[in-house]
Amino acid sequence: MTIVRQNALNTTVNPLVNSPETSAEKVIEAERMRDVLVLLQNLINSEEATVKLILDCLYDVGSVNIINKKLRMKPLNRVMKLIARMSKPVFRTLALNWFKKNCPQLITNWLHTQVAFENIQNLPEKVAVEVAELQPYPIAPTENLSQEIINLRSQVKLLAGISIIAIAILGVTAIRLN
Repeated sequence: MTIVRQNALNTTVNPLVNSPETSAEKVIEAERMRDVLVLLQNLINSEEATVKLILDCLYDVGSVNIINKKLRMKPLNRVMKLIARMSKPVFRTLALNWFKKNCPQLITNWLHTQVAFENIQNLPEKVAVEVAELQPYPIAPTENLSQEIINLRSQVKLLAGISIIAIAILGVTAIRLN
């Protein structure tokens, strides 16, 4: 007499049996994610003033931090902060266009990864391996690097001087016109 368990008979599950159900779920998932994308686009369009205020705040903080990090000389630092304040409207226009074009899709993709509940632990390892394997630039000798640093510093000084002169000319022109 042979005893056969019922569970032992159904150990292999045919993937084709669940295929229509899975494909229907994938279609519904894709439609819902498209709905999320459209809703985010509508939200950004209807709350454009809020998006502009957010971008302004990010620009204020980011511009000051990057100027403080890159420029140590006080007079040049102050001048660049003034230039950053004057260029804010241009940034706002460019950033708003970029935000409207790219952010709904980026946010949708991020939200989809949050609700997919897939194993995300493998993704950072793959990225780290790809970055570690790539070396696009050969390591240069220290003499070339030091010469390159000297050249870059002189270019920064030249550009800073040109910027200061341009701002001074702009100021003088504005004063004469008034």
